[in-house]
Amino acid sequence: MFNKALKPFVLLIAMLFSGLALANGGEIAPQAGNEAEVVWQAIQQGAEGRTTSLNEHHPQLINSYDLRMLDWRNDWLSYAMFFALFGMIAVFIAFIAINGISKLEKGFSGKMVYRWSKTDVFLHWLAAIPCLLLCVTGLVLLSGKFIIEPLLGTGAFAGMANVSKLVHDYMAIPFMLGWIIISIKWAKNQIPARYDLDWFMVVGGYINFGPFKGKHPHAGFANAGEKLFFWAFVLFGLVISVSGVILLFPNLVEPSRTVSMIAVLAHGAAAIVLCAFSIVHIFMATVMSEGGVDCMISGYCDENWAIQHHDLWYDEIKANGTLKYMEK
Repeated sequence: MFNKALKPFVLLIAMLFSGLALANGGEIAPQAGNEAEVVWQAIQQGAEGRTTSLNEHHPQLINSYDLRMLDWRNDWLSYAMFFALFGMIAVFIAFIAINGISKLEKGFSGKMVYRWSKTDVFLHWLAAIPCLLLCVTGLVLLSGKFIIEPLLGTGAFAGMANVSKLVHDYMAIPFMLGWIIISIKWAKNQIPARYDLDWFMVVGGYINFGPFKGKHPHAGFANAGEKLFFWAFVLFGLVISVSGVILLFPNLVEPSRTVSMIAVLAHGAAAIVLCAFSIVHIFMATVMSEGGVDCMISGYCDENWAIQHHDLWYDEIKANGTLKYMEK
């Protein structure tokens, strides 16, 4: 599809620069068509021209294999990114409207239990803030041409795209830094356990109707949902980081055009999954869970929140004497 779309432009270039020297390991035999057709056929066969660039891939004008991959990016990933963000937000708004939030059955105790260190809180926001900015700017860069530009116009979209590109590039570094530290530092509390399956069976105790109402499954320091998000963050964050380095520093890595396009696809696909997980995480930790957001602001959580949502962890720190309250 893209070969056909590019053909008129290549023919025009060929007519303007008909003296371009092409080499393909041998001479190209003239054919029945005009000279532009011969040039186009040579390009499709991988013919190379002359260039002062030292990069081994620069003499090749077009890589038709890479162009076929653009179908996946433009026809699938660009729209998937849009629905991963706004689709998940719409689902949660509808869910909360029907189900309501998960309230503390015994209310707030007024006693705040130590849960996260100041370093952990800092690391959380070091990854969270860039992640949110990368999601928003990634939406503009990946989906904007097909969804935003038709609505706002070329001029407005051009400005958005320019700002998004700068923010996306600069936020990549703190995100990768936060990703690698968190992946190593927090892994010990994210190991799956048998009781995690029970957590999923009752949807974490967040359902306020039917047979699930009032169910509060056991959970350690991290519940099953948090563990799932953590390992998704580790895995897809790795794909995003590796592919991001390839795209952000092409002169350093010097990938082939095919590798670059694979990096684009992998980067977009992994970002879509991680963005969807991030929306779930944000809603579950803030709107859905009464008292949950305190953990990543002060590092402390209400004692009743700890007992209701992380009972095994609370029992453990109470038993071993590490239970610590916030000083008033």
